[in-house]
Amino acid sequence: MKRVISSMIAVLLISAVTHAQAGLPAVDKSPMDMSYCPANYPVVKMQGKTTEAPIARVVYSRPKKEGRAVFGGLIPYGKVWRLGANEATEIEFFKPVTIGDKKIPAGRYTLYALVNEKSWTFILNKELDIWGAFKYDETKDVVRVDVNTEASADMFESLSMAFVQSGNSFNLVVGWENIKATLPISL
Repeated sequence: MKRVISSMIAVLLISAVTHAQAGLPAVDKSPMDMSYCPANYPVVKMQGKTTEAPIARVVYSRPKKEGRAVFGGLIPYGKVWRLGANEATEIEFFKPVTIGDKKIPAGRYTLYALVNEKSWTFILNKELDIWGAFKYDETKDVVRVDVNTEASADMFESLSMAFVQSGNSFNLVVGWENIKATLPISL
């Protein structure tokens, strides 16, 4: 009797594990990533080196170049771009900040870019949890900031974002292909 019950439990466990694995999605070609300001904030917090909240974080999906022309090709000039792949990129501020000349309250926002050959317009929008830029609504814009791009000596195969701090200000640096664009932000 014990063997029968043990066998039944084993079959049920194997069945449950197999069923659970079958329900998982395939690995995404454009994995999601997150960058904090200050850099590596979760690790620094875990190590007990800070008790303060982070300043900001950005959550985005990282598409790859894969031999394609990115700007002016995959990402057309003059059209609003989700600043990544899949869901629109989201940026969260844990403290009030200033972007351009606009005070931005702490909170979550969607971050888009309008890409041109030598400049980008970064767009902070209050619509959240949205896929791509297909239903982008300009009436929900919080702020728009024009920045010049710069050519990079480095070639970025995957879209990359990082915060760079300097005193009471920090920049969100976005790089892909051989282009970098920088969004200045201050406290």
